Amino acid sequence: MGDAMTMDKVTEVSGNGAGELSPTPTDDSLPRRFADFATLGEALDYAARGERGLNFHDPRGTLLRAYPFRELRDDALAMAKRLVAAGIRPEDRVALIAETGTEFAALFFGVIYAGGWPVPLPLPTSFGGAQSYIDQLSVQLDSCDPKLLIYPPEIAAMCAEAAKLRGVEGIDWAAFAERDATETALPEAKPDDIAYLQYSSGSTRFPHGVAITHAALLSNLAAHSIGMKVGAGDRCVSWLPWYHDMGLVGCFLSVIANQVSTDYLKTEDFARRPLAWLDLISRNPGTSLSYSPTFGYDICARRMSSQTKASERFDLSRWRVAGNGADMIRPDVMQSFVDAFGDAGFKASAFLPSYGLAEATLAVSIMPPGEGIRVELVEETQLSGQEGRRDRPQRYRAIVNCGKPALGMEIEIREEDGTPLPDRAIGKVWCAGPSVMVGYFRDEAATDACLKDGWLDTGDMGYMSDGYIYIVGRAKDMIIVNGRNHWPQDIEWAVEQLPGFKAGDIAAFAITAPGGEETPAVLVQCRTTDEAERLRLRDEIRERVRSVTGMNCVIELIPPRTLPRTSSGKLSRAKARNLYLAGEIKPYDLAA
Repeated sequence: MGDAMTMDKVTEVSGNGAGELSPTPTDDSLPRRFADFATLGEALDYAARGERGLNFHDPRGTLLRAYPFRELRDDALAMAKRLVAAGIRPEDRVALIAETGTEFAALFFGVIYAGGWPVPLPLPTSFGGAQSYIDQLSVQLDSCDPKLLIYPPEIAAMCAEAAKLRGVEGIDWAAFAERDATETALPEAKPDDIAYLQYSSGSTRFPHGVAITHAALLSNLAAHSIGMKVGAGDRCVSWLPWYHDMGLVGCFLSVIANQVSTDYLKTEDFARRPLAWLDLISRNPGTSLSYSPTFGYDICARRMSSQTKASERFDLSRWRVAGNGADMIRPDVMQSFVDAFGDAGFKASAFLPSYGLAEATLAVSIMPPGEGIRVELVEETQLSGQEGRRDRPQRYRAIVNCGKPALGMEIEIREEDGTPLPDRAIGKVWCAGPSVMVGYFRDEAATDACLKDGWLDTGDMGYMSDGYIYIVGRAKDMIIVNGRNHWPQDIEWAVEQLPGFKAGDIAAFAITAPGGEETPAVLVQCRTTDEAERLRLRDEIRERVRSVTGMNCVIELIPPRTLPRTSSGKLSRAKARNLYLAGEIKPYDLAA
């Protein structure tokens, strides 16, 4: 659990330095319940009896709006009445653009109270432009078939166009909030009713809406608070987007069901000023619970100048749970973060790796608090299923321990044919438990492909060791050359070790060569404009990849900011491959 917190010199954050705004309190007299409710609406009803709530901050971390849970409930009930008046009935879908703020929060719970299914959809990213966003929205609208699309006024033109393409009624939430909240009876939800649909971060061309019941959701939310030992003095800080499962479930729904006051930065504000996240944690009057994928820790460590002492700006001594999930956890990045912020009081034991996916609501495994990052070195031939090969030097990869099964979860490692494997044998990760999805909305074939007798095929590879799960990578990302398996992460890591490159600059995937054989292609974002230097870099990258993997790869240098991301900011190898093969990612034209 880390050191005991000291509260004697800590005061509540004042929003603007003048005392005009105060955040919701960290603690109040309402006894905490660990998400032991029948429905999500019941969870908000209970949280509204206390003083805690959500707090929204500007890019510099200044408090803009304190939003107690009771105010959220009042606004949500008013929204529910407007929705019923608009014709929303139980099980109708209502698509909502998930901008971090009071409007989305009230609408999400308004749909819940009205008996509908909220469907959070992403904001535009910096990739692809307006038409790309309209196309993505229209495909997701086609998948979830909503009665309404409600969106921020700032992006009304794009959202209205997507809605028009799919014959969906669209309205901006400012206009919707002006409608009369006509008094009406609201339906009563049951635990086995669908609560919401969640689109995974990779849902673009072929989206799958994950259907989650109230019972599944509340089971997972209880696992969060119990697994992280949430208690007095704990307060959440988050910049994660609400259209991704870790942000929506872990840092919005969970804090309501477990009655935790939370401070938010918008995701786009974090992207511009990542250290504002750490400023907010530093000013937290309690002990912080804050999650990020690996890249969030990476960008913060990179922003710190080696000449600057972190302790002169930050106080991270009360950061109790520094959660890490949503992508492959890299121990080198975690060590860099400790090196950068250790003198500001950050403790490596605060790191809390976890593993999960939208199809399991969120958490599948959680590391017990205080155990930090633990790694095992695994020989590469074990990872590729070629233990008998001894024709090359042994190479090891550090695999991070992602914790123990979350409350109510079971994890099995299985062979391709479904045969369970013993401890320390690498195979496909399967899980079962009360928070596994009902299935994909209106996609029976996709559901049947991953759900078998209550067990979920996660699509990931890993192994169990003494009750802990170690995740090796995605099965579908595997590159198979000459019968040998290679993880794209290994190829990408090899290039990242060269000067001038960083995580996110490289995408590795398999393509079919003219002769019909599978070969790896490596796309590398290159910042230099000098053609001779580009040629030198390409050759250096090719040799580096060959020396680490023993493979000859197609190396393509591409312009900066070309590689696509998922809605949660992760590299999308599948989309990069599709764009490359379609000629939409154009490499620099270099001499042979």
